[in-house]
Amino acid sequence: MSPEAHSAPRSLAEALRARDDASLAALLRSRPDLITPVPTDLTQLATRAGTRASVLRALERLDRFALQTAEALAVAPDPASYDTLLGLMAGDAGDETVARALPRAVATLREQALVWGDDERLRLVRTARELLAPSPQHPSPTGLGPTVQEATSGMSPGRIQEIVTTAGLPSTHDSVSAVAALTGLFTHRRKMAKLLAGAPEAAREVLSRLVWGPPYGQVTADPAAHLRWLLDRGLLLPTAPGTVVLPREVALHLREGRAHRAPEPLPPAVAPAATHSPQVVDATAAGQAYTALATVEELLKDWDEGGPAVLRAGGLSVRDLKRTAVALDVSEPVAAFWAELAYAAGLIASDGEADERYAATPAYDEWLELPPAERWARLARAWLAATRTPGLVGGRDAKDRTLSALGPGLDRSAAPEVRHRVLSLLAALPQGAAPDAESVLARLRWERPLRGGQRDGARDDDLRSRLARWTLSEAELLGVTGRGALSSQGRALLGAPAAPGAPATPGADSAEPTGPGDKLPVHHHRAPERLAPLSPAEQGVAAAAAARLLAPLLPEPLDHVLLQADLTAVAPGPLRRPLADMLGVLADVESKGGATVYRFTPASVRRALDAGRTAADLHAFLAEHSRTPVPQPLAYLIDDVARRHGHLRVGAASAYVRCDDDALLNEILADKRAAALRLRRLAPTVLAAPADPATLLEGLRAMGYAPAAESAEGDVLITRAHAHRTPPRTAPEPVPDGPPPPDATLLTAAIRAIRAGDLAATTPRKPVGEPLAGGELPRTSAAETLATMQAAVLTGDSVWIGYVNAEGAASQRVIAPIRVEGGFVTAYDHTADEVRTFPLHRITGVAELADD
Repeated sequence: MSPEAHSAPRSLAEALRARDDASLAALLRSRPDLITPVPTDLTQLATRAGTRASVLRALERLDRFALQTAEALAVAPDPASYDTLLGLMAGDAGDETVARALPRAVATLREQALVWGDDERLRLVRTARELLAPSPQHPSPTGLGPTVQEATSGMSPGRIQEIVTTAGLPSTHDSVSAVAALTGLFTHRRKMAKLLAGAPEAAREVLSRLVWGPPYGQVTADPAAHLRWLLDRGLLLPTAPGTVVLPREVALHLREGRAHRAPEPLPPAVAPAATHSPQVVDATAAGQAYTALATVEELLKDWDEGGPAVLRAGGLSVRDLKRTAVALDVSEPVAAFWAELAYAAGLIASDGEADERYAATPAYDEWLELPPAERWARLARAWLAATRTPGLVGGRDAKDRTLSALGPGLDRSAAPEVRHRVLSLLAALPQGAAPDAESVLARLRWERPLRGGQRDGARDDDLRSRLARWTLSEAELLGVTGRGALSSQGRALLGAPAAPGAPATPGADSAEPTGPGDKLPVHHHRAPERLAPLSPAEQGVAAAAAARLLAPLLPEPLDHVLLQADLTAVAPGPLRRPLADMLGVLADVESKGGATVYRFTPASVRRALDAGRTAADLHAFLAEHSRTPVPQPLAYLIDDVARRHGHLRVGAASAYVRCDDDALLNEILADKRAAALRLRRLAPTVLAAPADPATLLEGLRAMGYAPAAESAEGDVLITRAHAHRTPPRTAPEPVPDGPPPPDATLLTAAIRAIRAGDLAATTPRKPVGEPLAGGELPRTSAAETLATMQAAVLTGDSVWIGYVNAEGAASQRVIAPIRVEGGFVTAYDHTADEVRTFPLHRITGVAELADD
C-alpha cells in the first residue's frame, strides 16, 4: 500500500481521488445521477455527490441496517471512530450479530460516497448529516435529541453554573468548560449510575417515557418536585418556554449506549406459506398463461371494429371499463389489468381520429401469427418492464382526479424494480414453494425503508408494498407463477438458474442453448435472491427461453368440435385459429371455461351467409370439423335461413325493397311493425323507403325477414367482418426511475475523462503572472502561447492550457504538444486520452507544469 493510502483524506474529493477505477465504477453504477452529465474532475464529482437531491436518492436506496448505521453516525461526534460507531450500534453489552454486520454497512456507505475517512475518522457527508440528524422540526429516527452543548447554547452562564453545582460538579470559570464537565458526567457510566440512583421514582419514570423518543416534553411554569429535580441537574434541559428535552448523552446512558431500540442487521427471511409439486406449479401456471392469451384475444376481438371512445383527458370511462369487465367476465380491476397489459405490449392504442377511439394496432395482427408460447412471452416481458400500474385505476391523483384505465398518471417508476425484486425473492425459495405475502412485504421494507415510507412496518399503505401485492396477483393471472410459486418459465424470464435439485421440466431439453448466439442469461455468479435486472438483449434471450419451457405445457389446439342436437357445439379445448374464427362467425359463444360451448341461431347463421358463405359451404364446414354427425335440426336451420336469405333485396332509393313475390311485399306492407319504415309501393315487386339501406335492413331483420343488400348493379353485397386498426404505434416507453445505470463502455469513458480532468485540475504548474483563483483559466498573450507551445514540442514536456470550444464551454487541460503549424496545435490530450488538434485562437493561455 502506498504512503498516500495511509494518510487520512481531508475531504470527500481526496477520498475519491484515492479510489481505484473499480471502486469509482461501483460508485457511478450505484449512483448514475453523478455522471449525468460527466463531471469534469473528481472535485466536481464530490460536490455533486453532496447535493441534497443526490444524497436523498442514495439514502433511499440503502437497506434498513445501512440506513440505521448512517443515522447512528448522524448523532455521533464528527468525525467518529469505528469503535464509537460500533458502540452506538451494538450497545455497551456488544451485540455480536450487529458487530458482524457493521463492516458491510460501513463499506456500503463508503461505496455510496455517503461516508469517507479511515476507521479513526469516519465522516458522514454534510448533507446526509443534515437530513438525518435530530432537530425540533425533523426528529431523528433514533429518537435522540440534541447534545448538551446544543441544548444549552442559549442558556445563561449563571444557570449553567447552577446546574453543574447541583449535579455535584465543581464550578468553572466559563460556560464552555461547564458544558464540557456536564457532558463528561453524562457520558461516564459509573458516575451517571450513581447520580440516577438518587433520583425520585417519578423522575425515573419520566426519563423512561422520553428515552426512546420523542425526547421532548411539556412542563408548567411551576414544575412538580420530581421534574424540578431533573431540571436542576440538567437531566432535562429547557428548549423553549414550557418545553424540555432529554439530552442525547443522558438518553444514550439510559439506552446502554444504543442509538437504535431495535437494530436490524439481518434481512427478514421470506417464509414459504405452502409447497407444491413443481410439475403442479408449472401445469397451473401454463393453464393461467393459456387463459391470459385467450382473455387478451377476446378483449382485442371485442374492440376489433373500434373500441371504446377515448376520454378528453385520456383513458377509458368508468362505463366502458364496466362494459369491458362484463364482456370478459372478470372484475373491473382485472379488466383494467388486461387492458393495460395489451397497451404495454403495443397491441392496442388510440386511433388518432377526430372521434378518437381505442383499437388494435397492426402489431396485434403480427402477434396473432406467433406461436402461443411466444405470444405469452411477449406479454410477460412487457409486464415485467412496464411502469404503468393498473392497480392505481380508480384511485385519485394529486389533484383529486380519478385515475382511469389507459389514461395518464398511472406510471410509477419503481414498478419494474419492485416486480423484479419480488420475483427474485420467489426464485430464491425452493422449487414449488409459495411465499407468505407478509414476509415478502417485510423483506421489501427492510431493503428500502425510506422508499417504502414506513419505518416501523406498522402500516401497509406505502407504494412499494402495494406494488408488491399487485405483483403477486398479476404474476398469478399471467402465469408467471402457479399456486403462488414461481414457475419454470418465470425463472427463465428472470434469467434465474433452476432451483437446486429441481426435477426436470417437460420440454426442458428444448430450452437449452441451440448455438453460441443463444446463450441463456443465467447469472450463476450471483446469489439467486440478488438477481440483477437483465439488459434488453438478455431480456430477449430470456423471453425466448421462457417460451420454449412453456410451449410443451400448453394444450395443443384442436381441429374439431362436437355438434349436439340442441343446436350447440362443444369445443373440448382450444381450437385452431381458422376453425375458431369461422365458428365465431357461424355461432355465438354461450359459455367459456375448460370447454367452450357455441350456440347456433338464425341470426348467427345469417351472419355467416352475410359474410359470403353459402349453405353448401356451411354444411361442408360442419361435416369436416365435427367428430359427431351433423344433427338434423342444425341442418334444417341452415337450409331454412339460406332459403330466405337474399329473397328480399334492399338498395338505395333512399332505399328500396324488391322481391319477385308480390304477396310477400303485401305481407310486409300490412305488418304494423313496418309503419316506422314508411314503405310505399313503386311497382308490384318494389317498395321504397326514405330510410337508408342499413336502417331498412335492420328493420326488416327485426321483423323476422332475412333480406340481403345489393349493389347499384343489382348484385348481392357480401358483408365481410372488417377490422379497424390504428396507424402503426410503438408501445409506451417505461418512465425511468432517475438516470439509467451506465453500461461498461460509458463507465470506462467517464472514469477516464474524470481522471484526466482531475489531472489537469491538480497538476502543479509554474505561476503565470498573477496567481490564479481556483478554477480560473490561464491567460497569456498569443505570442507567449505560441512560444511556450513551440518550446514544449522541442522538449517533449506537457503543458497546462485553458481552452474554449466552439460552443463556448471553457475547460482546462493537460496536453503534450507534438506539432505547431498553420494556427493549430496537434497534441496528446490527457483529458480525452487521445491525440487532438486545437486552434490556437481558442487557447486562452498556457502554463508550464511544475518540475515536481
